[in-house]
This record gives sequence, C-alpha cells and structure tokens, in this order.
Amino acid sequence: MILPLTGFVVGITAARRADELGALLVRKGAGVRYGPAIRIVPLTDDTELRAATSALLESHVDAVVATTGIGFRGWLEAAEGWGLGDALLSRLSSSSLLARGPKVTGAIRAAGLSESYSPASESNAELLQHLLSADVSGKRIAVQLHGEPLPYFVDALRAAGAEVIEVSVYRWVGPVDPGPVDRLLDGVLDGSIHALPFTSAPAVASLVALARRTGRLPGLISALSGPCVAACVGPITAGPLAALGVPTVQPHRARLGALARTVSETLLARSPRFSAGGLSIELRGQAAVVDGEWREVAPAPMALLRALAASPGRVVSRRELISALPGGGEEHAVETAIGRLRTSLGGGKVVQTVVKRGYRLAVDGS
Repeated sequence: MILPLTGFVVGITAARRADELGALLVRKGAGVRYGPAIRIVPLTDDTELRAATSALLESHVDAVVATTGIGFRGWLEAAEGWGLGDALLSRLSSSSLLARGPKVTGAIRAAGLSESYSPASESNAELLQHLLSADVSGKRIAVQLHGEPLPYFVDALRAAGAEVIEVSVYRWVGPVDPGPVDRLLDGVLDGSIHALPFTSAPAVASLVALARRTGRLPGLISALSGPCVAACVGPITAGPLAALGVPTVQPHRARLGALARTVSETLLARSPRFSAGGLSIELRGQAAVVDGEWREVAPAPMALLRALAASPGRVVSRRELISALPGGGEEHAVETAIGRLRTSLGGGKVVQTVVKRGYRLAVDGS
C-alpha cells in the first residue's frame, strides 16, 4: 500500500511539538527533516516574564486576556516556582478573565478560576472586538502572549486608552546550533524538500531572517511560491510570508492534525498525473508511481521528467532540458539522464525522441 505522502520530504522548523507534527507526517508516509528555526527560553529563567508578572501584581487589573492553554499553565507554574503562585491566582480571580478558545478555558478552570468571556470563533480578533465594545479607557489590561507578539491587539487597546501589560510566555530566540535549519533552507532551494509546515510566526520570521542574512531570500521566496508548499497553522503564523507575497495554505482549524492533512492534500493535488506509453504515471517528490507500482527516480532523470510533465505531449528541446538539469550540463548529460529515466519507468515507450528537436512524453491519445 502506497501511503499519501510516500515519496515526499517535509521540513519541520518548529521547536515545540516538532516530534508530534513529524509523527503525524511519517504516518502518512512522508520523509521528515528537522531544522529548528527557534528555541524556547525556559520560563524559570525568563526575566521578562517575571518582570511582567511582578508588574501585574503591583495593583488591581481589570481584565486578563489568556490566548493559549499551554502558555497560561506555564505562566502559573513559573509563578509558583518564584513563590508568586498564590498572589497571581488571587490577582487573576479578582479580574475579568477572557479566554481565546476551549483549551485555554480548560486551563483556566483547572486552576480553579472561571472565564468571563470566550469567543465562539476562537479568534483574537473577536476577543479584541469584545473588549473595545466597552469603554477600556483608564482600564488596566494584561495580555498573555505565547511566543509571538500581537501588536495590532495591544496597540488597539492602548489607542483606546487602556494600560496594557504584555505577558510574553515561552519567548522565542534563535537556535543554539543554526546548522540544521541552514541545511533545511538548502533543501528547500535545491528542491529536495517539498513542503514546509509552520506552527508559529517566530519560526517563519527566523527562517526568513536567515535567508536574508545569507543572500538566499529571493530563492526562498521563489521556492515557497512554486514547488515547495508553504503551510501555516493560521493567519498569524502566515503573516511574515504574506508580507513577502508568498502564498500559503492553511487548515480550517488551527490544529496539528489539520495542518498535516492540509500538507498531504495539497501535495497530492499538485502531483502531476498523466498517461503515457500505455502507463498511468503519478509524480511523488523524488519518485513516481507507475501503474500503481513504486519507482525510485534519481534527481537528474526526475528533473527531466518534471520538465516534460509540465506540458505533457509537447516537444521539449534539449536546451530546455539542459536548463532543467541540476547544475546544468550538456546534451550528452541529457541523453544519459533520459536513458536512466526510461529504465526507471520500466521501458522506453514513455519518453519519445523527436529527431533534431528534443523529447516528449508519449501521451496516450496524442
């Protein structure tokens, strides 16, 4: 049985829950390469989180916005470690608690607290609209973040006259060892990685920053706008790519399982399928499925097969095929790769030689 993602390689830049996402993709048949683009500052070592917590405890807080369950629980655990757990719970219990979705609602209730509002849409935008529908001028509001800033949210509250305390939980910084993510970026550029699912905006921003520093940003934009699928768990995560004009796909629900399904569905939808030489052929990353049979194809022959499959039945000149070869080459290299391609596909009927012109796929019915 050929699994949906067999033949595809997916790169994972996440720091948190990377193994969980990787396992979901592997179960679908994908090869996975890890290159964490960020790392998490341990909560107990995070002086910024402790300073924000102390600021919140200084005086009454009118409202606390909780955006993620894991972030809210982590905040309480960190406060407990600093000896501030009871004081924080007391302050939160006297405030109006707003929860973005069911996971953070569960975390609030598990702490013995209760939420005053949670939007049906599970969106920060609806949370903000709810706050702004009342007069927040002069109010003191704490916003629990989760690794990524929400400037539009915080700025809108401040513009309405509120004092805002930003509580950044799980602050992101660059990886200790940039080697794996550097190699991941190379894989995107050379076409050996077929999809990049992102679970946080900081991971996207970190990869973009690496590409910019090393002169590879144009190549990254081109790859993610074409052969490599850029999948984001939600619109906030997609923000840094949207700013570069890079198209992304996103699941209907911001969940890892939904993200893995979106990657699978998109890759399969983009996989070229055609009939040639009496055979049914589907391209899968660096391999082909020929009449339901799995066939490994080396990089150079696969590059030519993809060039031919871009316009099935059209004669593709040797010059065009030379350009498609990894690293270029000459006519002899094309001839050699075509020979290897025919062998990989099980015979010479799929690819036809058109004398003095080039090669074409022997598309059935043409």
